[in-house]
Amino acid sequence: MQKIVVFTDTHMEPEVAAGKFDPDVQLQKGIAHVNEFNGDADRVIFCGDLTHSGDVASYEMLQKRLEDLKVPYHLLLGNHDNRENFLSVFDDAKVDENGFIQQVIETDCANLILLDTLNGPPYNYPYSHQGLLCERRLSWLDGHLLSAADKPNILFMHHPAHNTGFAAMDTIKLIDGEAFYDLVTRYENVRHIVCGHVHRTISGSHRGIPFSVFKSTVGQMPMLFNVMDFHMEVNEPSAYGMLCISDESVLVQTEDFELSDLKNI
Repeated sequence: MQKIVVFTDTHMEPEVAAGKFDPDVQLQKGIAHVNEFNGDADRVIFCGDLTHSGDVASYEMLQKRLEDLKVPYHLLLGNHDNRENFLSVFDDAKVDENGFIQQVIETDCANLILLDTLNGPPYNYPYSHQGLLCERRLSWLDGHLLSAADKPNILFMHHPAHNTGFAAMDTIKLIDGEAFYDLVTRYENVRHIVCGHVHRTISGSHRGIPFSVFKSTVGQMPMLFNVMDFHMEVNEPSAYGMLCISDESVLVQTEDFELSDLKNI
């Protein structure tokens, strides 16, 4: 069985307003928990919104914090990121032939396909907060799903490609979600889709494919479905997700690491 830890929406920033979560402190707690209790994981995948403003200083802060992580990691981009600034710091990141932060990680159990849904440049906020898998990125995905044949594939991306029930966040989901699902449902080898973006734990299926959305390491989206506010936060525990992948199954877990005190068990 293969164990994959998933962090998302770390929103690193050097200066934090009073009363806000300190993203560096929150990530430090999460990394310490992984190192101590899930250090046997095969890898950690960060599903985008690595920083809050996409600035170089925030990526440098993230890079410094990741030195503490004892498990190999891979980074994806979200709508709060900046591809050029990211690459100026993480200059060894895997990119595809078109310069997108995408790669396929082949394992014994499944292919892990990491997708770049950042809609930029240009970064015309708030419009570019919507996700995008352009024709070039969809073509890249199509080629890898075709070549994978019968091998299972797990897709990782920042933006959900379908509605999740939160009115505000559903307006900034993946723009071309229908085209994405038209593509992946042509194949029978997509086992699971993993996303971030919404700052909530959500699971289910869409057009027959199971999906999981994981909570942020900072503020969480409250369970208010019809409020058109992207910036709502509720003081719920930070979390990371975990996928346990075998030849026969994908088991999905969530760890509210701020509530865990396993030393007393």
